[in-house]
Amino acid sequence: MHLHILGICGTFMGGIAAIAKQLGFRVSGCDANVYPPMSTQLEQLGIELKQGYLPEHLQDQPDLVIVGNAMSRGNPMVEYVLDRNIPYTSGPQWLLDNVLKDRWVLAVSGTHGKTTTSSMLTWILEYAHMSPGYLIGGVPQNFSSSARLGESPFFVIEADEYDTAFFDKRSKFVHYRPRTLVINNMEFDHADIFNNLADIQRQFHHLIRMVPSNGLILSPQSEQAVSETLAMGCWTPTEFSIKDSKHQPGWHAEKLAADGSEFIVRFYDNQGQGEVQGTVKWDLIGDFNIDNALMAIAAARHAGVPAKVAIEALGEFINTKRRLELRGTVNDIRVYDDFAHHPTAIAKTLDGLRAHVGNGRILAVLEPRSNTMKQGIHKDLLASSLIKADEIFILQSEQVLWSANELAFSEQQSCRVATEVDRLVDLVVKQARPGDTVLIMSNGGFGGFHDKLLQALA
Repeated sequence: MHLHILGICGTFMGGIAAIAKQLGFRVSGCDANVYPPMSTQLEQLGIELKQGYLPEHLQDQPDLVIVGNAMSRGNPMVEYVLDRNIPYTSGPQWLLDNVLKDRWVLAVSGTHGKTTTSSMLTWILEYAHMSPGYLIGGVPQNFSSSARLGESPFFVIEADEYDTAFFDKRSKFVHYRPRTLVINNMEFDHADIFNNLADIQRQFHHLIRMVPSNGLILSPQSEQAVSETLAMGCWTPTEFSIKDSKHQPGWHAEKLAADGSEFIVRFYDNQGQGEVQGTVKWDLIGDFNIDNALMAIAAARHAGVPAKVAIEALGEFINTKRRLELRGTVNDIRVYDDFAHHPTAIAKTLDGLRAHVGNGRILAVLEPRSNTMKQGIHKDLLASSLIKADEIFILQSEQVLWSANELAFSEQQSCRVATEVDRLVDLVVKQARPGDTVLIMSNGGFGGFHDKLLQALA
């Protein structure tokens, strides 16, 4: 059977392609931009790639077209598929029909931390010799690819709340039917498809309705929006990670290092009986990664991995690329790359980095790139989210519908704004000095800013 994938170079659709190939399908696909690393990964799997959305790419008559959610009406290939009645489906639906319906699905959802927690959970299962399948929306560095079919009943998936396709506006994750569900957090985001937080909560509650009574739902107790959503109706046992309260049932962490690089894990049962599960010592930093780790440990335990084994695994976990990833050190100036693009994620990333560098200067560089950020939905929260940075640099692209110069920073901070990447690089280089840490935040390529900065600093 021949499958053709529209939008194949996205991480999710590329993962679909890799899994379909492992299942024995003939797979081809196209994208507006066919480029590494996904193009290289797919070509190595023997998948035919074509540049652009040209109807002639479908002239060899695929049996089924899998349509990525970036496709919309008016796209030449979409119109060609509809006009000729070529069978089509969405990526999430194809995954359910061909893979997930027969598996123990461990789904990791939430506004922040999905990719990292999914990668942790997958690595824990792999470390425990459970050979899970997985599909992760990033590059997990403990593995050679972002997706695989796996050899056991277990399948870990990053469960995104974004919509499914132009013909299915439900969130992707309603197709996944998890038995183990992690909800890391819940905030307003994706303003291009959701009107408010209540819209997002409604989609999450659709997901909660699908978790069986012999399943498990995991979340931090302190997340009000998650608690409100669970209160809408929940028919599944729950476990929580707990902050600032001992002896409550759930998962607890006690930091041994201020930056979160070492912490004790405890679990208290419903009778208030607590037991130390072990101590995580790893290369990651930040309280947010401790939260991610507790969720991964708890989810793996539900699948049969003892917490002590999960803790051992995390000691060998390599963080996902672009999640507070050290890209290089030049002249004693450290340059980090992070995917943060929402004020909460920005603040948490800076909190972790501040704990790590102490009194050292942090230069924060931000590209407002998500649709939500470009519309200015969160601009009033942006200055406070950057409070732990000493110097701030913002790219004011033509797509950003508000002025970064209007942001009100503290008197101790300075903010420099540029409309071009090269100019922003120059501004950072002029301010950076030995001992500084540069944190670059964007959910896109940022016009090659990272490499340009490292070269300029050298």
